[in-house]
Amino acid sequence: MALGTATATASYELRFDSGRICLDLLATTHPEERLDSVERLRAWITRSGLVPAGTPLAAADASWLLDFRELRGHIAQLVRGELDGRPTEAALARVNAAALGTPPAPWAVRADDGSLRRRLHTPPGCPALLAVVARDVVELLTDPATRASLRQCEGDSCPIVYLDTSRGRRRRWCSSEVCGNRERVARHRRRAALARA
Repeated sequence: MALGTATATASYELRFDSGRICLDLLATTHPEERLDSVERLRAWITRSGLVPAGTPLAAADASWLLDFRELRGHIAQLVRGELDGRPTEAALARVNAAALGTPPAPWAVRADDGSLRRRLHTPPGCPALLAVVARDVVELLTDPATRASLRQCEGDSCPIVYLDTSRGRRRRWCSSEVCGNRERVARHRRRAALARA
């Protein structure tokens, strides 16, 4: 497989439909580990909007991958604990510690066409990017209205948590195209089996 094809495939497999950066990070574990290389982490960081497109992430290495996965684990414990009514104080302490970091400073630069574009003042470090993700989960869980929109996907064995911003707050699946479609196919098969019986 060519490098360009591998990168395109890796980017395609990353999901950004949960409604928050912190929840999109959680989605990188399903249905398998999606942050399995530094290249995929760089793709996730860029596509999630943590950094503007074109930001060099040359400093990203295996330690970044471990740090992002570790924060992801703490966020998962915290979010799921809050949803299940079982607060996790250790995870809360780790997320709060990560949130203390200084996020990357945005910088407006003039593009060739004269418009302003967002860049980062200095290349981002791992703690700065982790601080953005940690602050996102803190804001999510401390805002009662937003927290009330948190949902666990009703798809069969799907662990994805998302923010339900649909009209009427009736969204049932992390993705209508993925889990929703699976449910519709299963329902159709059940009806067809009953009709044959």
